[in-house]
Amino acid sequence: MTSDLAQRSIRSVTWISFVNMILLPVNFIQSVLLARLLAVEYFGVYAGMSSIIVLTGVFFEFGLGNAYLHRSQETINEDQAISVLFTLRLIFDTLWLLSFLIFGFLTLSGLNRLVFIVLLVAGYFNRLTITPRLLLVRQVQHRRLAILDLIINISTTVLSLFIAFLSHSIWALLISPIIATIFGIMGMYFIKPIWKPKLIYAESAFRYFMSFGSRNLANNIFDAAIENIDNIWTSIFLGNQWLGYYSRAFKFAIYPRIILSTPISSVVLGTFAELKFDRRRLSRAFFQTTALLIRTGFLLAGWLAVIAPQFIRLLLGERWMPMLEAFRLMLIFSLLDPIKSSVSSVFVSVGVPEKISIIRIAQLSVMIIGLLTLGFRFQIIGVALSVDLMIVIGTVLSLIMVRSYIDVSFLKLFAAPVISLVTGIGLAVLFNTLFYSPRSDLWTAIGGSLFFGGGYLTVLFILEGKQIYLAFREITSRSYGLKKVDDFLRHFIKS
Repeated sequence: MTSDLAQRSIRSVTWISFVNMILLPVNFIQSVLLARLLAVEYFGVYAGMSSIIVLTGVFFEFGLGNAYLHRSQETINEDQAISVLFTLRLIFDTLWLLSFLIFGFLTLSGLNRLVFIVLLVAGYFNRLTITPRLLLVRQVQHRRLAILDLIINISTTVLSLFIAFLSHSIWALLISPIIATIFGIMGMYFIKPIWKPKLIYAESAFRYFMSFGSRNLANNIFDAAIENIDNIWTSIFLGNQWLGYYSRAFKFAIYPRIILSTPISSVVLGTFAELKFDRRRLSRAFFQTTALLIRTGFLLAGWLAVIAPQFIRLLLGERWMPMLEAFRLMLIFSLLDPIKSSVSSVFVSVGVPEKISIIRIAQLSVMIIGLLTLGFRFQIIGVALSVDLMIVIGTVLSLIMVRSYIDVSFLKLFAAPVISLVTGIGLAVLFNTLFYSPRSDLWTAIGGSLFFGGGYLTVLFILEGKQIYLAFREITSRSYGLKKVDDFLRHFIKS
């Protein structure tokens, strides 16, 4: 890695991490307040229509972004490559817009049609900003993207809450994609534009983009289907009210995943790629990364499961209690899903991304069967169970298949955190049995948190205290340890 690339990488990770630290609490507060101010049905309508748009949009994206980011002979000429990408995307995105405008007007009605059309049009213009965004990603220049995301999120939070307080209408949700589109276009094309759009035709580049993109299309479709098919099924068969409960259960349950996966996923692929020819070191890096995800994930998800009733009543309000069991079940998804990213990074780094497709097909099949068998019978609890079965099967398959490339022990990964989790939950249940106060949700939440957290961390340190201490010593003694951290902080302060 050249010095310039290293500096750009450090700046990019710094900006992304800094913005995420600000936006995580901001978005959480926004989600809580909107849940208290808006009708449950509105969240269902928004989630259902958004999922249709995201899933259909993947087909028309055609993996072109992957083709551009991949370094090849056809993308050496960056100006030509970015123009070809913009040209192809404009063609595909326009076909997507026209096709689904017709779909929306012919098949939808009422609030569903309004939300779908607004999201579709906003999504179309927002997709026009993807090309310059990819240019910045390819150049490892994330500062503008991070600042733009910060401005968009702060602006949408203020405006959405203002509309919600003023009118309690669904426009409090719809304003977010509109503002994101307007600010995105301004930030990419009008305020110090980084690139001027050009339409060109270059036959060899066109063939490359279509060929490479098509090879990535299947993975993209499977990923999008896994992320969205539960919302679409719930919208069609259970209705917007139940989807409103389910979408909020999912939204709040994935906060542990957001906290853990975002900073780790930004660096783990590069680390694994560098170690792909050294099985021992790659195995060690995978274990350290995945073990951290599992132990912190079990702690956060277990804590939320313990205080779930109080969390819902205190923050969201009594009317959201029908989402309780789905929320608890979705925490299983939240604590296992980060492992998927870690395993996928290994497959990509060693050059076998097709393994990911096999796992995704199995996961999608399990989810569809689960929705058809459990969804009708248990409603959103059945949907949540289907998602959990999907992630459990995917995790097991991933860890089995990845053993062809790394050495990993299921027992070492899961034994200590599972024992700690069971102990912590058992102590929290004991607290609720002995000291539960129906008149004080706050007291119950604090006591349950202390008993669970104390039990979990105590058992974990009893079982793995020595390993944790040695890992800390290793991190602080290596060349990339305290001295590097010191140098990084000085560089960050100066910049």
